[in-house]
Amino acid sequence: MNDANDFPNGWNEERVRNVISHYESQSEEEALAEDEAAYQNADSTMMEIPNGLVNSVRALIAQHAE
Repeated sequence: MNDANDFPNGWNEERVRNVISHYESQSEEEALAEDEAAYQNADSTMMEIPNGLVNSVRALIAQHAE
């Protein structure tokens, strides 16, 4: 993770390390609470997507974000 080109826009090594640290230091209870909170978010919809369609869905989301 030395080359800035390895990261998406807005990301850098420090940010990646912070995210890793956050999830590695969570207790099981904290992780469960975070997951449950995601389902409570009125700005998002949680969907089950067959594994074979994940890349296509990601591509559609990326197009929408542009």
